[in-house]
Amino acid sequence: MDLKRRIVAVVLVVAMLFVTVHAGKMELSASSAEVETEEEDVQKETIYFWYTDEAMMNYINNAAVTFGKEENVRIIPIFKETNKLLDEINTASLDVREKQLPDMYIIDNDSLEQAYLAGLASQVQDSEGILNEAFFPATALSAVTYHDRLVAYPFYYETSALLYNKDYLELWKTQQENRQPEEPEEVLPEDTTENPENLENLEITIPYEEMISPEGLPLSVDGVLYIANSFEAPQGVEGVLKWAVSDIFYNYWFVGNYLTVGGECGDDRSDINVNNEKIEDCLKVYQHLNQFFSIESDTVTPDSVVNDFIEGKVMFTIASTGILERLRQAKEEGTLNFEYGVANLPKVSTELESRSLSVTNAVVINGYSEHKDLANRFAAYLTNDFAEDLYARTGRVSANKRMNLSDELLQVFMKEYEQSISLSKVMEIGNLWLQLENLFAKVWNGEDITPLLEGLENQISTQIMNK
Repeated sequence: MDLKRRIVAVVLVVAMLFVTVHAGKMELSASSAEVETEEEDVQKETIYFWYTDEAMMNYINNAAVTFGKEENVRIIPIFKETNKLLDEINTASLDVREKQLPDMYIIDNDSLEQAYLAGLASQVQDSEGILNEAFFPATALSAVTYHDRLVAYPFYYETSALLYNKDYLELWKTQQENRQPEEPEEVLPEDTTENPENLENLEITIPYEEMISPEGLPLSVDGVLYIANSFEAPQGVEGVLKWAVSDIFYNYWFVGNYLTVGGECGDDRSDINVNNEKIEDCLKVYQHLNQFFSIESDTVTPDSVVNDFIEGKVMFTIASTGILERLRQAKEEGTLNFEYGVANLPKVSTELESRSLSVTNAVVINGYSEHKDLANRFAAYLTNDFAEDLYARTGRVSANKRMNLSDELLQVFMKEYEQSISLSKVMEIGNLWLQLENLFAKVWNGEDITPLLEGLENQISTQIMNK
C-alpha cells in the first residue's frame, strides 16, 4: 500500500472513530434529556380525572394537555367503561395502595347526595368566581347544590323541547290564510274533573291567540290539537305529533310544574308532593291525547320517533338536546330534506303550566383528593374557559349560558333548561323515574288516575319512612 493510500486509510479510521464517539455522546445526551424530562413530569403536581362518557374522550384529553402546559401540571384523564362509577371511585379512594386515586370525576346531578355522604364529593372552592348566575342559570346551580353547599361544577345538560318540521308548519299557515276566518273551538276542555268519560263531547271556546303564537307555533296542547284538526297533511305524513310516550324524560313536562320531589335543589325530604289536583288534571289531558294520537307505548322508542321525523312522517315531536347533531348529520347525508326548528314546550292547557325535566352532568372534586386546589382550577377551566367548543366537538351542550350564543336552536334548549326542574338527589326514591314511567303507561292506556296517584304517594312515603 503506498503512502497516499495509507494516509487516506488512517484518515477514514480516525473519522469513523470520531463519528462513533460523537454519536455515543449524542445518544448519552439524549438519554439524559429523556430522564430529566421524566423526572420533571414526576415532580409536577398530578391529578387523575375519571369519566364514563366516551364522546368526551378527545375533548377532555385536549383540555388536559392544554391546561397542563399553561399551569405546568399534569392532568391524567382515565376513561372508565362502567355504570357503577361511584362504587369504583369509593373502592379506589379507600385503598391505601391506590397510586391513581381519582381526584375528580363526572356524574349526573342525581348522584350528588350519594357522593357527598360517602365523602366522595367536597364543597367546591370556586376560586375563579364562576358559580353564579352570570355564568350558569339557576337550574344548573340548583342541580349542583346539596343542603346549601355547591358540591360540583355544572358541565353539560340534557332536557327536552318541541321539535318541528318548518316546511309543514309553513304549509299549515298558508292553508290557514286561505281559509275563511272563523272562531276556533277548544279541542280540549279546561276543566276535566267532572264527567271525564264525556271529555270528547265538551267544547269550550278559546281565543286563537292563546293557542297559537304569531309564528304559528302551539302555545298549549290545545294549540297542538287545533293544528292537528285543521292541517291538510301531504302524502306520507302519518301524524301531526308523535313522541316516545313510554319514556318519562319526554312525558315529565306534563306534570313537572306541580310534582315536587325534594324542592328546587332536589335534596329536601320534607318537600315531596306527587299527588294533588293539578297533577291529576294534567294527567287527564295526557290521557285524552291517546284519543287523538294513536301511539303504541310498547313499540314506539325515542330512536324510532327520530327516524319518523327525519323521514317527514310527523310534524311535531318532543326531543332532547342530542337530537340536533343527528339532524345535522342527516341533513349533510341528504336523508333529511326539509328545514326544522326547535320551540319551547307548550303549556298543558291555558290554565295548566308545563315544566320539563333536566339532567346536569357535573364535575365533582373527590373529598379524598390531596390536590383539591388543582382539581378545582381544572374543573373551572373545563366548564368555562375551555367550554366554547364543547358542543361542536362532543355533541354535549354546555350548561354555561355564555356558550353557544350564536346558535339559535341551542339557545331555545337553554331557555327550556332554565325553566326545567332537575332530577332529585334523594337516594331513597332513586327509582322514582321507573315508578313514574309505570304510572304514565297505565294512564296512557286508560286506567283510573286517582288510585294510581294515591298508590305512588304511598310508595314514596313508605320509601322515605324506611330510610
